[in-house]
Amino acid sequence: MRSTRTAVTVDEAREGFTEEERAAMKDRAKEVRGAARRGAAKADPEAEVLAKIAEMTAADRALATRIHGLVRAAAPELTPRLWYGMPAYAKNGKVLCFFKCAQKFRTRYAEFGFSDVAALDDGTFWPISFALTELTDEVEARLADLVRRAAG
Repeated sequence: MRSTRTAVTVDEAREGFTEEERAAMKDRAKEVRGAARRGAAKADPEAEVLAKIAEMTAADRALATRIHGLVRAAAPELTPRLWYGMPAYAKNGKVLCFFKCAQKFRTRYAEFGFSDVAALDDGTFWPISFALTELTDEVEARLADLVRRAAG
């Protein structure tokens, strides 16, 4: 009797995650290993975030730089850190909000998002991620308000 099973090719096995998603997971693994190695002698997490922003394409870098300044001003108690290789801001050690650059995942827009730690609950349905193509004064004011509320 002949088996109906077929061999799975490497391409089929990798179909679950894109190359960009796998790279983000590798970034996260490096972050976890780095934090474990540092122990008591911790590196400056803000310097790591700023270095990651400096590596971004010009359009993403411009957005990320302004977002970084906005978050630091709106909620200075949040700790900048890397999360899956992206700039993020934590409250009590847990990521509260993050910037996801368009280039990293080959999308047409960058995103600013909030985790479940964010205190943004509004009934049974509310937005937690926002597409960004440009930061106007109005958008910055809205994001700053959301960051303050989330950190509250």
